[in-house]
Amino acid sequence: MKGVSRRGASAIAHGLVWASWLALLLQQLADAWLSQVPWVIWLGKLLPLLLFLPGMLRDKLRSYIWLCFVCLLYFIALVERLFALPGNALAITGTVAVVTLFCAAMLYVRWRARELRAANTAPTASGD
Repeated sequence: MKGVSRRGASAIAHGLVWASWLALLLQQLADAWLSQVPWVIWLGKLLPLLLFLPGMLRDKLRSYIWLCFVCLLYFIALVERLFALPGNALAITGTVAVVTLFCAAMLYVRWRARELRAANTAPTASGD
């Protein structure tokens, strides 16, 4: 629903989603750059995150829900990387970013859906 502003926890979660999404994207970019992987691997690392960008920009809650599922794949890969290279700053950064992204997106969907539901059931100014 257009025009319903984010308030309180929803606004904070929305900001956290964007900050952690950007952090994860930059971490994946840096990891691909430093590892000097072929372009196909670049696509595999970045495309899943970029696929949800249009829906996130339009505030489609379904995009945030699917982003949570994809985050789990990044989480698995980053935890494996963290065990293989303990203390690697890039792996730690990515793990923190993906956990934050998952939690913030999940909470954003919950809180934003409540806001939208409340706006739908609120009486109109004309009293209808």
